[in-house]
Amino acid sequence: MGSKYPNPIRPSETRIGWIGIGVMGGAMASRLISAGYTLTFYARNPTHPNSLSLQSQGAKLADSPSHLANSSDVVFTMLGHPSDVKSILLDKNGVVSSLNPNTVTVDTTSSHPDLAREISIAARAKNAWSIDAPVSGGDIGARDGKLAIFAAGEASVVEWLYPLFKTLGKPTYMGPSGSGQSCKIANQITIAANLIGISEGLVFAKRAGLDLEQFVNAIRAGSAGSKALELFGERMIKRDFRPGGYAEYQVKDLGMGINYVEGGDDNKVVVLPGASLAKQIFTGMVANGDGKLGGQGVISVIERINNGD
Repeated sequence: MGSKYPNPIRPSETRIGWIGIGVMGGAMASRLISAGYTLTFYARNPTHPNSLSLQSQGAKLADSPSHLANSSDVVFTMLGHPSDVKSILLDKNGVVSSLNPNTVTVDTTSSHPDLAREISIAARAKNAWSIDAPVSGGDIGARDGKLAIFAAGEASVVEWLYPLFKTLGKPTYMGPSGSGQSCKIANQITIAANLIGISEGLVFAKRAGLDLEQFVNAIRAGSAGSKALELFGERMIKRDFRPGGYAEYQVKDLGMGINYVEGGDDNKVVVLPGASLAKQIFTGMVANGDGKLGGQGVISVIERINNGD
């Protein structure tokens, strides 16, 4: 039967569709299954380990995005690039074309604000709804249900989705469609600067002969302490560059911030010299063949600049 907006969301009734089962998406989908929701997912590679894992937890595999959308009340997407989002959601046989009235799409991908607004308009034409809700918190936040969720779109629909959002993390309503994506871009500008600062601090501390773990413990209680330091400081020291989010996605997100002109209005161009430099550094990481590593691997670029120190 299903439970469509504005009927209350209930694990026993609300049918969840999911597209995008990578490091983040697979963990997020798993949390919803653990919370008792019936979940169907689409995977381009049905034999992917995360596909098999979700099926072992009781999830069903759909044969196409359109079939998944047609049988779901809420469809989540967690994809790589805006081009993927546009293809999956807006193509002729994509998700939006197959939405039933009063169903909702939730795009958690880091994507473009203008695309989020385009999807919202297309969903409303189907008497459905679209929410952009990109997330931050990496693989650990996805696994533990502690993601920061930047939700935007119709306020009442975002509020309706809170039972699902709260299973995944902490939602914050950011405003009309596109505002969630704008928030994520600003978030990525901030985290990129943090990661580069931590990297440079560690490289300097090592060259100065300090014990790196002692250094991190010494600064974490002061002004240099941050969530980024807590999540990634030890990983950098131990050379654990497993991805919570790919470095190549950081390049993508920083690029959207640096090049973004809202509504084509040149008066709204923002000059971001730090973000521009950060994009160059992360682009260097990708050029070194490390684009599929986690963003904390940016320390390798700083080390290369310092002759591998």
